[in-house]
This record gives sequence, C-alpha cells and structure tokens, in this order.
Amino acid sequence: MEKYAALLLKIPLFHGMSETDMLAIMRCFSVRVKKYAKNEIIYLAGEKIGRVGIILKGKVNIIKEDYEGNRSIIAEFKEGNLFGEAFSFANAENLTVTVLSAAESEILFIDANKIFTICPAACAYHSRLIRNMLEIISAKNILLNEKIDVLSKRTIRNRLLTFLQFQAQKSESNHFSIPFNRQELADYLCVDRSALSSELSKLQVEGLLSFSHNEFTLHRTAEILY
Repeated sequence: MEKYAALLLKIPLFHGMSETDMLAIMRCFSVRVKKYAKNEIIYLAGEKIGRVGIILKGKVNIIKEDYEGNRSIIAEFKEGNLFGEAFSFANAENLTVTVLSAAESEILFIDANKIFTICPAACAYHSRLIRNMLEIISAKNILLNEKIDVLSKRTIRNRLLTFLQFQAQKSESNHFSIPFNRQELADYLCVDRSALSSELSKLQVEGLLSFSHNEFTLHRTAEILY
C-alpha cells in the first residue's frame, strides 16, 4: 500500500490522518487492489456487494439500464472518489445499478464491515475514519439531490442548462469543463444523443453558451432559464 500512500492521504476518507495511521488501517482491513480495462464491468446489477471501492486510477460510471437496454448514467466518479458504500452499508439484497470502468482503472476495495466495526483497541484513527465516511455519504446525498433537480426539468433545454449551471457554480466560473463526452452527457440527462446535440447547437446560435468538446462557457446566465 505504500506506493498508493500519497494519493490515499489526499482522499477525504483519510482526511486528518498521518501516513502511519492510514497504513495501519490498510493492514487492519481486508483490502485488495484490482485492475479493470475500459468498459469492463466492476459490479453488475443484481449482485450483492460488501466492499467499498476507492478509485486509485481511472474513472467509474454508475449506470442504470431499462428493459429496452437504454442506458442512463446515475453518477460519474474519478481518481480519489469512493463508490459502493450506500449498498454495502445498507446491506441491500441486490444492486439496482451497474458499476462500469469508464477508463483503464485501478480500484482498491475495503470490506465495508471493517469500517463500522470498531476494533478492540478503539483506535482514534478508526473513529476519524467513521466520521470521514459519514461526511462523504452526506456530500453524495447533496449530489443526488442535484441530479434529481436536473431530471425534474421537463425539456432537454432546461435539463441541460440546469446541469451546466451546477457545473459553473462548482467551478466558480462561467468557463468550465464537464466530466462527460456527448454520449455520457446524454445518458446522464436521460435524453437522446442527437436531440442533445441539436439543443446544444440551438443554444450556441442563441448566444446562451459556447462550447468545444467538453469545454463550455455560459453567457447571459441571469436569463438562462427564462
């Protein structure tokens, strides 16, 4: 685990810990690292899981497919992010989503039971780990509410503009990049890709935004949703 120490110490799960404490946790917990190719499935809908994943390298998408095979991206996670904790801690019977490696990835897995089971020594750093995990779960609930807000919009135009405004707010700038390509953005917004591309072109012609690949600039933001 020493070769991952620098990255792991930057992850919110280990905030406030020394390298010694973090490595002690790695030795105490049942951890393993596994590599995945691009588009390889990490967890398939219908599985039961008991491990939290930490992305050491690459990108992971949480996706959901309907009975016709239409795919929607529920969330996208990158290096340093966690995934799988909600289903692991809820002791859910089966996953209702599929977890996909969206790029060549390396994932560290931690047994979820180890996180919330205090060892006999009641180590201070273990208590800190639990506190950090609760903060991460709370932050993800906020992101879920954001996704609900986006999907509550009835038109492609307003879904798109609401999403882009959230991205601008996070970047604290009207010029920003998004973490999706066109197909991934269409999946995230639950819309057809060609319809999304058409709407983007219209918005650019109207002067509300400009873009190149995944780089966007919003204009006239005060009137953007009216």
